[in-house]
Amino acid sequence: MYLDKAKKEEIFGKYGKSTTDTGSAEAQIALFSYRISHLTEHLKKNRKDHATARSLTMLVGKRRKLLKYLYTNDINRYRAIIKALGLRK
Repeated sequence: MYLDKAKKEEIFGKYGKSTTDTGSAEAQIALFSYRISHLTEHLKKNRKDHATARSLTMLVGKRRKLLKYLYTNDINRYRAIIKALGLRK
C-alpha cells in the first residue's frame, strides 16, 4: 500500500501540530497533496483508468475548498502551507 500509517504520521508531524493531528487544515491539505501526486503518477501510466481520474478530480476539489477556507480565515497559514508544499496560488 502506498500510504501506510507511518507515512501518514510523517505527513501529519511535518505539516500538522503533532503526529496525531489529523484535523487541521494544513495536515489535510498536505495529505491530499501527497495523494494527488501519487494518483497523477498512476494516471501517467494508465491513461484509461477513469475511476482514478474521477478520484483525482474529487481530491483536487477537496484540497481547493480547504485552501479557500484557509485563505478566508487565516491568510498567514494559507501562505505558509502554499510555500511549504510548493503549490501555485
